[in-house]
Formats: sequence, structure tokens, C-alpha cells
Amino acid sequence: MLDDHNAKSMSIIVTKGTLDWAYPPFILATTAAAMGLNVTMFFTFYGLTLLKKDLNLKINPLGNTAMEMPMAGGHMQMPNLLAAMPGATALTTNMMKNMMKRKGVASIEELRDLAQEADVRMIACQMTMDLFEYKPEDMIEGLTIGGAATWVEAATRCDINLYI
Repeated sequence: MLDDHNAKSMSIIVTKGTLDWAYPPFILATTAAAMGLNVTMFFTFYGLTLLKKDLNLKINPLGNTAMEMPMAGGHMQMPNLLAAMPGATALTTNMMKNMMKRKGVASIEELRDLAQEADVRMIACQMTMDLFEYKPEDMIEGLTIGGAATWVEAATRCDINLYI
């Protein structure tokens, strides 16, 4: 976090830990930090998995009706019946990761590293850590471990608060 107390600030509550839901909070956080904002991210429930040392992010097309993948000059949408079949999650995860790589999009690990380099404050929810039995050594270095009050304290001073 930047030291300038007059700088604009932003907080983001991160609640989801799938590949597709991991991008928005990290892209917004790193962009805001690059623009000089003080940024705090609060990782709770399934979003907490984005702070684990070893990421194994997936994307599930089941119930995700907005998911379309570019194929053969058009866009393919996977029907729910096919999405429910074994292997569909692995297929769509690999398709998305390959597309991101081909398009030069940074990985979540790279964005997370950028956030740390930009002094984005990352708070791991203590209650969620206890609930899912995560230990501090399961997580990346440099985190603040705290509860809702830790985030509220930061959020009440922020100009922008987002829930993702």
C-alpha cells in the first residue's frame, strides 16, 4: 500500500476462486495500484483459494450460460448437457488457459505477483481459513490475516469499494 494518505484508495472483496472469477479482482487491483491508488483486497470463502501457494484454478461451464469460446471464426457455447459430462471442466479450463496464453494475458500467478510488487494489501479472512482448515503456511507470503473488521476498517477509508 502506498504511504501517501491523500492518495485515492480502493478495496475489493474477493469471494470466488475459479479461473474466470480470479481475473477481475487482480486486474482491477493491479491497474488501480499502477494508477497510484492504495488498494486492499479481502479474500473470503472461495476467493481465499487464490492466495494459496499452489494454484489449480479451473473454469466450469455448467450453468455459465454467458461462456462462449471463439472457435472456427465464430463463438461456441457449450450446452449444459455437455457441460455436465465428465472431463468438461478440464476441457474448458485448458481451452481458456491456452486462449489466455495465445492472447498474451498474464496468468493469475503473474497478476498476484504484480499485486504484491505494487504493495496491494491482501487480507486473508481468518474465519474462512479456520472454516476450511487452511494454515498460514498454505498461503503466499506477505498477507495480512484478519476478519471482517480488518476489511471494514480499511473500506471505511476507501473512495471505491467493490464486491467481486
